[in-house]
Amino acid sequence: MENELILADANQLEMITKDEASLVSKEIVNVREEVQDCPYLEEALKVLPVKGYRSAIGSYWNSVIDDIRQKIIHRSLDLFNKEVSPKKKIERYEDFQDYVTDNDLIEGAYKIGVLSWEGRKLMHQCRETRNMFHGHPKSSDPGLLKVLNLISDCNKYVLSQEFPPSIIDISSYLNQMDSVDYSRNHIAVDQAFTDLPSVYKTELSNRFFTTYISENVSSDLRGNIEFCTPILWSSLTKEDKKQIGKRFDKLIVESDQNKIHKGLSYIYIVSGMMYVNKASRRIIIEPIVNELASSLDDWDKEARLVKEIRPLSRFIPDELRKAYISAITKTYVGYKGSSYSYARKNFYSNAAAPTIKEMFQSFDSESIDTFIEVVKLEHILRRRIKEQGQLERLRVLGHILLENEIATADAEDFLLKLCDEDKTEDFFMVTLPKLKKS
Repeated sequence: MENELILADANQLEMITKDEASLVSKEIVNVREEVQDCPYLEEALKVLPVKGYRSAIGSYWNSVIDDIRQKIIHRSLDLFNKEVSPKKKIERYEDFQDYVTDNDLIEGAYKIGVLSWEGRKLMHQCRETRNMFHGHPKSSDPGLLKVLNLISDCNKYVLSQEFPPSIIDISSYLNQMDSVDYSRNHIAVDQAFTDLPSVYKTELSNRFFTTYISENVSSDLRGNIEFCTPILWSSLTKEDKKQIGKRFDKLIVESDQNKIHKGLSYIYIVSGMMYVNKASRRIIIEPIVNELASSLDDWDKEARLVKEIRPLSRFIPDELRKAYISAITKTYVGYKGSSYSYARKNFYSNAAAPTIKEMFQSFDSESIDTFIEVVKLEHILRRRIKEQGQLERLRVLGHILLENEIATADAEDFLLKLCDEDKTEDFFMVTLPKLKKS
């Protein structure tokens, strides 16, 4: 674009002053280099020197509309169609002219990330300026200041702005993921998902879930979903996460064990159990708790079941809390025995013990109260902690709960008495209640 304005014959047309020409020259060049050859801008340059302000406003606005359309095509026509829902699907540039108003163009551009929030507001103002002074010839004559304001805003928010990054096509991206050549680069994947508008994130999240629980999916694709899903999950809205939780609830009701198993794996991957309803949690957790309770001293089973219940431990339903805490406490405490092969007297699942300690670290105050109730009233546990080794193991759990620093005053008093090695006799004779014979 030439910086010098072409001045018309002063004898035939009223000209702008040199100061006005200087203002226009400074503002008109604040565009990207490739935009400078736009015919709409060239037209504006021709009419501005002779105060053709109406025509200049119309021409400049046309250049903005053209630039926004090009950016939308580059960004994602598919996403634009989903956001705007035009009368006819937009598949090429010419379709914008026939089926998309300037208002919808601006709104759609904002929703898919072509315009900023501020840019959207200012472009609507510019659109009104164009409609008033170029679309209505009987309106009052616009002044140079009005034109310069429009040019300045159009340049700042549209014509000087580079093209936004292209948005991934979800179907194409999933096809790419279904390959050994897919690159598991955390930064690249995070960038690809961060650029997605909310409607695309919602769709991709649901496509991931649907694909993951499907029977006809390759190990490559399932593994790549396992890599990508936690990255996408971190940028989802709460509503999107609830939607996945509801879809898992539906799987529970449908009772397809294969899909339930895969769906539960997906929920574990994204740490999404908080979005699963209580009824579904109970259906999942209760059989594990019951099996753990009935597998006492079967170390292999205890190890497997404790590992299985660990991701669910923060979401135990209230009605299962006591059975759960009783089972893991007895599993950790173990029993006193003897062995010809080992010089040990305290027997418990070595594999389950560290995990149970981690589970106790996440106890809330109500769980602490339930633990104390179990210690007071559980017959098997009471018999076992009469042995020094088992009492010491129970005290380990007591110390963990004290370190949580969330126990009520009464609970803290009980835990302090449990952990006080100098008052062991008082703990058994005074602190613990007498049990009726079971």
